[in-house]
Amino acid sequence: MGEASLTADLEDHSLYFDRELSWLDFNDRVLQLAEDPSTPLLERAKFCAIWETNLDEFFMVRLPALYDLIAAGRARGDGISASERVDAIAKVVTAQRNRLSQCLSSQLMPALAEHGIGFVDAETAQGDERRQLDAMFERRIFPALTPLLVGLGRPFPYISNLSLSLAVVLRDPDLETEALARVKVPKELLGRFLTIETEGDGVALVALEDLIAANLGALFPGMEVTDHSFFRVTRDTDYDVSDEADDVLEAVEEELRRRRFGEVVRLEIASGMSLRLRSALVDAMQVADNQVYEVSGPIDLGDLWDVVGVPGHSNLRDPTHASVTQPRLQADDGGEADIFAAMREGDVLVHHPYDSFTTSVERFVAQAVDDPDVLAIKQTVYRTSADSPLVPALIEAAEHGKQAVCMVELKARFDEQANIRWAKKLEEAGVHVVYGIPALKTHVKCILVARREGDGVRHYAHIGTGNYNPKTARIYTDLGLFTCDPDIGSDIAEMFNYLTGYARPQRYRKVLVAPMNLQSGVVEQIDRTIASHSSEQPARIRMKMNSLLDAPAIRALYRASQAGVEVDLNVRGICALRPGVDGVSENIKVRSVVGRFLEHSRIYCFERPGEDPVVLIGSADLMPRNLYNRVELVVPVEDERVRTEVIDVLDRSLADETNTWELHSDGRWVRVKPFAEGARSVQRELTERAQQRVATDIG
Repeated sequence: MGEASLTADLEDHSLYFDRELSWLDFNDRVLQLAEDPSTPLLERAKFCAIWETNLDEFFMVRLPALYDLIAAGRARGDGISASERVDAIAKVVTAQRNRLSQCLSSQLMPALAEHGIGFVDAETAQGDERRQLDAMFERRIFPALTPLLVGLGRPFPYISNLSLSLAVVLRDPDLETEALARVKVPKELLGRFLTIETEGDGVALVALEDLIAANLGALFPGMEVTDHSFFRVTRDTDYDVSDEADDVLEAVEEELRRRRFGEVVRLEIASGMSLRLRSALVDAMQVADNQVYEVSGPIDLGDLWDVVGVPGHSNLRDPTHASVTQPRLQADDGGEADIFAAMREGDVLVHHPYDSFTTSVERFVAQAVDDPDVLAIKQTVYRTSADSPLVPALIEAAEHGKQAVCMVELKARFDEQANIRWAKKLEEAGVHVVYGIPALKTHVKCILVARREGDGVRHYAHIGTGNYNPKTARIYTDLGLFTCDPDIGSDIAEMFNYLTGYARPQRYRKVLVAPMNLQSGVVEQIDRTIASHSSEQPARIRMKMNSLLDAPAIRALYRASQAGVEVDLNVRGICALRPGVDGVSENIKVRSVVGRFLEHSRIYCFERPGEDPVVLIGSADLMPRNLYNRVELVVPVEDERVRTEVIDVLDRSLADETNTWELHSDGRWVRVKPFAEGARSVQRELTERAQQRVATDIG
């Protein structure tokens, strides 16, 4: 350890990147995929939509805290004022938005038109297109519109979160007076991009708001429309449920009602909006200048999913992906496998979306429901889908007389209403529903089955890195471990007792659970790796996660680098750690993979001389919210065969050259050149490997 290492202050703010700006860097990587000419056209449109919806959530959840600091006149602790941070965010967002608009108008729309997906200008359309648009407006759109006048004793109407609107200036030619009106664009009812018929196999699309704008005269007969423009507001949707809440369900429902009326944190206006319209909206929304974002091109490109969903055009998309059944979960006779038997032979690893969610997780629960020897099924629900068979399976289990327990996290942001509906259905069916601990979110991904065997009971468990959601299981990369290890089973049983009852385990045998021992357990593994390292027998730390923010964990990784330990990190999103700093982090490399599938698995691997690698997987990132404010579960992978599989995933992730960016010490994320011949791609390789394993098994 050099002199610089001995004197380095690991709490120096300069060693940590800003959370918000780091997140914007992640969204920039999404934007680069939209700009990438090697990405299929409709996939590029998809990444435009993802960029927009990502940014919406960022403003709804992250910006309110900064505005609270501004109102209180406080800094955030790193010496930079909240106002300066908001200005820096605005500068980055505006630059990215301009690139996105340019990409859409000059690249994507012309290229899509060449492939038969055209866009119609409602104002200038002629001939048959004009007739179709007029008929569409009269029959479908006009009846759904409600113009609202502002003034003359009428206050400015409430503008709902993320709703797209027109602001219209009207002139009464008789009275020679002017008034302001608002027209909401009902895209939730009608869709944002509407289709009209064209000759041949192509499709023509028109933006709903443009069609409304072209027919404003029909909404205000007898008035002159002297000015109009588009705008959208974003509201604060963050909330907290007090740890003193007597009824979590009631408290969350009340917060959801309040959230509808959250303060406006962003006002988006169309480029070229007149000063008087802008001033009227700024006054009505009560926003500051740095909360106003001028948008060139269409506002709210999240609705490009309508374009992505246009039927056909397979040549403009990624090749169709089909998940396969994990070979160890395939029955010899081609029927449904006995998953319990497979688990008794050894742990089983599944990797979605390469391995099927249906023939693994869903099959596991279905078998437990049908098995007369199963006594209890316990499951956590953080985010799921409306068509998920897992929650109805718990209802069926209760009807069969089994102990069915569901830990439903009502505070899963933006899924609260869906989870409330599921919770009520479960309770009505006799399932034991628990809403968790008010001050903590239960982010655990776990299913526990208790089965009577001989004169005892055996626990079968599934521990995942992702939600029990069949839809996201097709587009997120997540690991799942099936195990009947008795210590892990007992640990998880005690964790459920902690969640459902009034108990707090003093210690766990093998698992790490937040907020009890997860953070300290990971730091302990880092410190043990440091102690084992020498130049003659080097140690190594490798991790894969979504975000890295926890300062104590980062300091531990800095200490590892100072000791000479090689540290390789694959961080998809936010990374506060600054690599490549002399005397602090020169032995740390940080990479990010952003591609067709959302990298979502969490792997923590510690390689020490003379020992088997310690490999952990689970639900938690190294972020304060995960480590201190949520219930999380991370488990060791001890089966040698499965551990080898997980390490292989880690190896491939760190070797990716196609959709990878490397973080430099100055904060720049630089893309690894993806076009070199033979460039490696973790997602392509794992897709091909899954298909080859099935083909080999069949052969």
